[in-house]
Amino acid sequence: MDFQVVVLAGGFSKTLVPLVSKDVPKALLPVANRPVLSYVLEHFEENNIKDFIVVVEGESAALLVGGWISNAYVDRLHVEVAAVPEDVGTAGALRAIDHHLTAKDILVVSGDLISDIPPGAVAAAHRRLDAAVTAMLCSTPISGPSESGSSGGKDKAKKPARHNIIGLDPNKQFLLHVAAGAEVEKDIRVQKSILRAVGQMEIRADLMDAHVYAFKRTVLQEVLNKKETFLSLRRDVLPYLVRSQLRSELSQNGMLAEENGNSKDVSDSKVMLSQLLTNASTQSFHELHALGPDGSARSPRKTHKCCVYIASKSNYCVRLNSIQAFSDINRDVIGDASHLSGYSFSPQNNIIHPTAELGSKTTVGPHCMLGEGSQMGDKCSVKKSVIGRHCRIGSNVKVVNSVIMDHVTIGDGCSIQGSIICSNVQLQERVVLRDCQVGAGYVVSAGSEYKGESLAKKEKQ
Repeated sequence: MDFQVVVLAGGFSKTLVPLVSKDVPKALLPVANRPVLSYVLEHFEENNIKDFIVVVEGESAALLVGGWISNAYVDRLHVEVAAVPEDVGTAGALRAIDHHLTAKDILVVSGDLISDIPPGAVAAAHRRLDAAVTAMLCSTPISGPSESGSSGGKDKAKKPARHNIIGLDPNKQFLLHVAAGAEVEKDIRVQKSILRAVGQMEIRADLMDAHVYAFKRTVLQEVLNKKETFLSLRRDVLPYLVRSQLRSELSQNGMLAEENGNSKDVSDSKVMLSQLLTNASTQSFHELHALGPDGSARSPRKTHKCCVYIASKSNYCVRLNSIQAFSDINRDVIGDASHLSGYSFSPQNNIIHPTAELGSKTTVGPHCMLGEGSQMGDKCSVKKSVIGRHCRIGSNVKVVNSVIMDHVTIGDGCSIQGSIICSNVQLQERVVLRDCQVGAGYVVSAGSEYKGESLAKKEKQ
């Protein structure tokens, strides 16, 4: 594909406490009993892309992620794990690995993205339109509890998901306006020069920045070097490039002289390029604006192109960037988006590992997963839930719409609904949890009842 692929895997994300711990950084959080990062790497591998730079915040998190990658993908992928300081932001992380970036174009992907969109689609649009940056947009996911119960505890109050405000040209190829975060709540202010140049703009609030960006390397490096205060690609770098596209401050208009925007066939992926191609010979409003009002090219204005690739509504595209999203994605990957799981489902539409053991009159319903070596006692019921590896579950236990990680012990008579139970937790007899998160290694005493609580051991400093 002639792109360098950089995966931003984060570190010990504060927004995901208590799910993350000193032993489980964000990249290794389980989705259907597989680390979330595996979905990103294997999606690229399926599209014949096997070389990556994985950027991890913090030395200890990088060691954990690097160790897992070495074990899981030996002889399959070539992955360079780069540790950067914590809390530097996405732009800061790329700034810290600047010396590793050598290809003509850089494809930056969030390590928490679960998606079935071919990465070659973004690459092809980027090269075809000779863009300085191309952002992938997808439909905003519907977040929240399912019909059978809630999920995600306190975090569920944060739905609906925060939207971007996106401005597009009539052909939906160019990004004319973008607002993210707190800017979404403010009045929309659009530059007159862009409106005059393009004629009209379509404002969309139903699209999400998927945090997949194709950059010309020279553009990315120049912006990161000149704008040292920029910390975020989504909130700083992308809005800056969009605002300045008709009065470009880039020294070489985002490309080296010998490149001239020419490219070979860039898609090794399973994408139909015919779906992407339009009349490439038609001048964009950038070129017309550069020539000036009289059409003279004697002193052309400097411009650069900010483009978009908009995924189909039928594609799955969700980021694991909140506790609610963790619950939603686990539910989806063993449910409606099971094609992403990599597993073969039984005729009962569930996954029960051959080494798992079920007691008498215990039922595991559709859209459920029971991991390797786990044991369940008599008269248990599991509905729309993921249970990890080597768990010990007593009798008369009910689990609904929940995620239970590895090596969890659950006593007789417990009821768990809409909750997340991290690894090595012990629930003693008759515990009732509803909409809770229980951090790794925590012990919940017998007969306790909690609703909407986050229970975790205090981390030693």
